[in-house]
Amino acid sequence: MIEEEKQLENVQGSEADTSEDVQQVESETMPDEATVQNSQEVASEYSTADPESVGQVIEAEAEPVEAEPEVQPVEAEVDSRAIAELTQQVESLKAQVEERTGQYMRIAADFDNFRKRTQKEKEDLEQQSKCSTIVELLPVVDNFERARSQIKPQTDQEMNIHKSYQSVYKQLVDCLKRVGVAPMRSEGKEFDPNLHEAVMREATDEHAEGTVIEELVRGYLLGERVLRHAMVKVATAPEPVITSDEAYQGETDG
Repeated sequence: MIEEEKQLENVQGSEADTSEDVQQVESETMPDEATVQNSQEVASEYSTADPESVGQVIEAEAEPVEAEPEVQPVEAEVDSRAIAELTQQVESLKAQVEERTGQYMRIAADFDNFRKRTQKEKEDLEQQSKCSTIVELLPVVDNFERARSQIKPQTDQEMNIHKSYQSVYKQLVDCLKRVGVAPMRSEGKEFDPNLHEAVMREATDEHAEGTVIEELVRGYLLGERVLRHAMVKVATAPEPVITSDEAYQGETDG
């Protein structure tokens, strides 16, 4: 019996707990009086309002709210300033590079002109030194040529001596040829003041006026440069011969 009474008490206690839980749930789910009153007021407004206005209100509520325009961030402004500064620096560097390039080109051109001028001066100096040395040797060549034309060996001993100094003359002439010295050939050519020096004139009918008749002292060239002008005799036109009749007629006319 005692066990049955305990089981009955447990059942009654569980039923009491269940009824308390149901009441708590109902209290949480049931709206309070203020909420019910607000709902009734809204329903009354919608019931008395114009259907079109109600539709507009619903559409307005249904339209999505436009997002406010975004404000440009400060970082974008900073980036634009940095880009502008970098662009300015690039332009400045380009100008410096162009200036340095122009300076380099001018210096290179000046150096090239200096090199060419120095090379030309060096060549001119060498040519001048060579000419001065050769001009001092030309009288020796003249003496060898005079000896060859004037000395006539009679004996074998004289012939040996003649051949000996003529071999020296030939060796000297060959050396001059190797350095570019060439003798002028003036006889029979027209007188040229750039090459010839007229020391004598001779009236003749055998040659045209201004023709070189004889070369008294030979001239020499070093390439296209004149080492020594040739001393020559130049032909001139003969003077007209006045006969006795022409002279007598001239006297009577006078």
